[in-house]
Formats: sequence, structure tokens, C-alpha cells
Amino acid sequence: MVRGSAEDGPHPVDRHVGRRVCEKRIALGYNQSDLGRALGLTFQQIQKYEKGANRISASKLWDIARFFKVDISYFFEGLTAPRPGMAEDEAAPFEHDFPATRQTIEIGRLAPQLSVRQQKLILDMMREMAAAAGGDKD
Repeated sequence: MVRGSAEDGPHPVDRHVGRRVCEKRIALGYNQSDLGRALGLTFQQIQKYEKGANRISASKLWDIARFFKVDISYFFEGLTAPRPGMAEDEAAPFEHDFPATRQTIEIGRLAPQLSVRQQKLILDMMREMAAAAGGDKD
């Protein structure tokens, strides 16, 4: 696939991989500077990786996977590739329009520990709060 012009922004795969790096980093309690030091990079470079603005090379992704103690496939989980014979734009999208924060990651980690009834109550409460805030993300 051709990436297109600079106005198209980061490739969706680069954004997905960067988001997975960000989520794992936050879940493990590291900041961007910690990861940068471990890889010999600046926190600004880590920031660019996480936003998908800069692509992560295969060797750097290997280093990140080793640092996080995960298989390299971790970073690609959730991607839906086009099937043979399917046009690339027919594949299911893998957009992530909300930022990964410590709070969203913790919510995702804690939710399965609740009963289904409790999960539904929390979900209803979150929907009401989001509607009342008009989508504010404070």
C-alpha cells in the first residue's frame, strides 16, 4: 500500500503499534523517559512512535518487546488485515480515536473483575456522565 501524501497523517498500522506501545508502557508504570533511556532514545522520539508520527523500525520494535517482556506480536493484536482477494479498504477498520491514559487502561483492567451486573451499572453511569459532560474529557 502506498502511504500517500503527508496530509494523510500517520499510517493506521503505525498508529496502532504506537498505541499498543503506549498502553503497555503505561500499564507497566513507565514514563516516556524511562522507555527512551532503555532504548537509547529521547522521550520525544518515544512520543513520536506512540502517536505513529514516526514508524518504529523492526529492530527497535524488537528492543521494545524485550524491554516489556512481551512477544512482538503483542503490538499487532487487534489489527484486521485484508483477506486474500479483498481490497485493502474493505478490511475492518482499527481506529483508536480516544487517548490511552492511565485511567482508561485501569478501567479496562479492572472491569473484568466485576460481575456482569456491576459492569452494566458502571457502563450506564459512565454513559450518563459522558452525556452530561457533553463529551468533555477532563
